[in-house]
Amino acid sequence: MSLDPNPLTLPGPLAELKEYARLHARNQGLSARDTARILDRIGNDTPDSPDSWTHVWATRADELAARNHLLDACRHYTLARFPYPYDEPRRRAQQAAVATFDRWRGTQSGIERLELPHPEGPLTCWATGLDRDRPLLVVMGGIISVKEQWAPLLPRLSRMGFAAVVAELPGVGENSQRYTPDSWRLLPHLLDTLAPRARTDATSLLFLSFSGHLALRAAAADARIRRILTVGAPVSAFFTDADWWQRLPRLTRDTLRRLTATADDTELRAVLKDFALTPTVLQDVDASVRYVASTRDEIIPPADPALLRSALADVRVKQIDDVHGSPGHPGAVRRWLAWNLRGKPSAAAPAG
Repeated sequence: MSLDPNPLTLPGPLAELKEYARLHARNQGLSARDTARILDRIGNDTPDSPDSWTHVWATRADELAARNHLLDACRHYTLARFPYPYDEPRRRAQQAAVATFDRWRGTQSGIERLELPHPEGPLTCWATGLDRDRPLLVVMGGIISVKEQWAPLLPRLSRMGFAAVVAELPGVGENSQRYTPDSWRLLPHLLDTLAPRARTDATSLLFLSFSGHLALRAAAADARIRRILTVGAPVSAFFTDADWWQRLPRLTRDTLRRLTATADDTELRAVLKDFALTPTVLQDVDASVRYVASTRDEIIPPADPALLRSALADVRVKQIDDVHGSPGHPGAVRRWLAWNLRGKPSAAAPAG
C-alpha cells in the first residue's frame, strides 16, 4: 500500500529538522559534539547538494562503513533518512541503514531477522533469545524511529532473560502498513505469530512515543500484555485538542500525514480523532504501565499522562523537566525504564 498519495513538502524548516535530529542522535549514542559538527555543515535540504541534509550525514556514514565501524555507520544512515524517506537520497539512506545493520549483526551472536506475514504487509523485525521458556519483550519506537536505532539493545535484553524483538510502527522503516486507528491489532497478531517461540502470556512492551499509544490500546484487548514501558506517548487529548494542535511542530504534523496517507491537516485531524483512547477503553488495561512524562513536552499535552493516572489501576508516571523525549536526561530515563524491566510486572516501582 502506497503511503505517499500526494507529493509532500519539506517536513519543517531546516532548523526544526536539526533540533529534533539532536534528540534522535543522542538516543543512538552519538555525542553532542560530533552531532553539532555535522549539523553545522548542513546548509540546505536540496537532494544531492554537497551540503544537503542527506548528503552530509550519508557521506559520514560511508566513511565509517569503509572503516568497518558498522554500527556507527548505521546510526548516521538513520539520520540521513531523517525524518522519513520522502526523496530518493533518503530512500537510499534508509536501505543503507538496514543493509549496514545486517552486516553488523553478522559480527554478533544470535541476532536474527524475522519476516513475519501479515494481511496488510509483512512485518520485519530483529530478534534474539527466542525461546518458549522466555518471556517476550517487544521494542518499538515512534513515528520517526526505525528499528535499527533500538536493535543494539537486543544483546542486553537477551542477557536479562527476555525473548526480545524490535519492530517498527506502521509506515516507518520497512513496515509498509498504513497507520490507522486499528493499527494496534498488529500487536495481537505479532504475539500469535511468536507464540511458538516465546512466552507471549507474559509479554512486556517497551514502546516509545506514538507506539506507546498502540501498546495501551492493544493491552485493553489482549491480556497477554502484562507490562508497558513508554516515554511521551499520546493518549487522548493529543488527538482531539484543537488548541493544542495549533502548537504542534510542523515536522510532527507532516510525518503523521505521511504515515496516515492523508492529504492535508484537515483530513489528518479528522482521522486522528478516532485514535483517542477513552477512560472506558483504558479501564480494560490490566497491564502495569510505567510512563515517562516531560513537563515541557511540546508534542504531548499534560492531559494525556494525567488521564492515565486517573484511569489505570497500575500506573506510575515519572516526570522530568524537559522537552519531548527528555533528551537532556537520557541516563535518568534509561535507568528508570531498566529498573522497571526487572522482576515481575506487578513489582512496585520506585517513586518518580
